[in-house]
Amino acid sequence: MNSVRRAVFFVSDGTGITAETLGHALVAQFDIEQFSQTPLPFVDSPERVEEALQQINAAADRGPRPIVFSTLIDRAARERLLGSNAMVMDLFGAFLEPLEHELGRQSAHALRRAHAIADQQQYHTRMEAVNFALQHDDGMTIRQYENADVILTGVSRSGKTPTCIYLAMQFGIKAANYPITVDDLESDGLPNALRPHRLRLFGLTIEPEQLCQIRSERRPNSRYASLTQCQMEVEETERLFRKHRVPYLDTTSVSVEEISSKLLQTMGLERQLY
Repeated sequence: MNSVRRAVFFVSDGTGITAETLGHALVAQFDIEQFSQTPLPFVDSPERVEEALQQINAAADRGPRPIVFSTLIDRAARERLLGSNAMVMDLFGAFLEPLEHELGRQSAHALRRAHAIADQQQYHTRMEAVNFALQHDDGMTIRQYENADVILTGVSRSGKTPTCIYLAMQFGIKAANYPITVDDLESDGLPNALRPHRLRLFGLTIEPEQLCQIRSERRPNSRYASLTQCQMEVEETERLFRKHRVPYLDTTSVSVEEISSKLLQTMGLERQLY
């Protein structure tokens, strides 16, 4: 395998989220090459275009030809980038122009339109969902559980918080989370805070060995992090889920994106953001 890491750039006139998302998905299919990945957001002027070109060409001088994923809208900027010493994936050029042809009209070619706050209602929905997730994180408060779209529950450190934040940011879903504690497991019933909301519950579980490793990073050599404790908590929590017909998912080798998609599908929730 070539020891020189190939440079990958994500170039955008906005935040670069689209370029990075598509680019990461593509380069992830190649486990032989090693990549050095650099985002170049807000390339929204001739000066910024030239700065990006210099950085890309400098990388080409140092090693293999760079790969560039671009979502630049401005045609002149796109043409300038195509002249770089790199393999350029013009994502908007590949999809926008055929779409213009199909629709029989020109696109707006407006900078940063993909992630602009053009729809204030959408922005408000996202911020409201994020605030809800933060206010109802880790069982800090159980108020307004009746307003939650979903309540994630499971043992401590099973991935509840990042999933709630992702659901809020990407889908506008109001997600609370409640940790199942050892005290909760002393009873065969759901915790009192969750009983009225069983139909909103979605459980997360994890392999005890992985949970032990995660907890040990936080509290090494503690009973909380011991494998015996982790095995007991996971086993009893899964038993609780099965008894009360709470759908649940093993998060051990599943990304937060996959968890969120499977949760939406299982719970029949519709995304609020587009």
